[in-house]
Amino acid sequence: MIFDALIIGGGAAGMSCALVLGSAKPKAFASEKTIGIITHQKTSHLQNALFNNVLGLEPGTLGEDILESGKQQLKDLYPHVIQIEKEKVKSINKNSEGFTIETNKNTYQTKIAVIAVGYTNLLTIKGLESYVEPHPQAAIEKDRIWLRNHNYLIEKGLYVAGTLAGGRSQFAIASGSGAQVATDILTLWNNGKHTKMHDKISS
Repeated sequence: MIFDALIIGGGAAGMSCALVLGSAKPKAFASEKTIGIITHQKTSHLQNALFNNVLGLEPGTLGEDILESGKQQLKDLYPHVIQIEKEKVKSINKNSEGFTIETNKNTYQTKIAVIAVGYTNLLTIKGLESYVEPHPQAAIEKDRIWLRNHNYLIEKGLYVAGTLAGGRSQFAIASGSGAQVATDILTLWNNGKHTKMHDKISS
């Protein structure tokens, strides 16, 4: 199986990207697309987060609860999105069809890859070294990094979302960047026609 889009990272950005991509299945341009997410979350900053200032979240919401509820939401609403759990990505390399992604357990092929892991300088995914630079919106002493990109696109078929894309470490910013990348991918699938996904209350 070759994925049309495979997301690496199950934090705010990765899960947001997966939810938006998953919601597009009723559209003809996305109905046959194979979408996956490697939901490795151990290094997500959500593990220790407490939210009181996020629109739409009950004050006191814990990040660790969002990590679990997000996976369940994706499973319940968009079960066609393949969730790959308990695997850590070791490398990503270009090939003639897109990218080869190797984890500690398996190897996957995808046409589009989205890197949505944290911005720690301990990034261990081989194949991304040439894009790594000091993070432009983090304190120097934090020693954070980003993957050089233009509007979340690193190169053809390779996207980055979340703090690793250059944004500040804020839940709403990370989630929004994941949604932006998803709509960019949907626009690509929709032959360049600007695309976004909304659910509406039936009248």
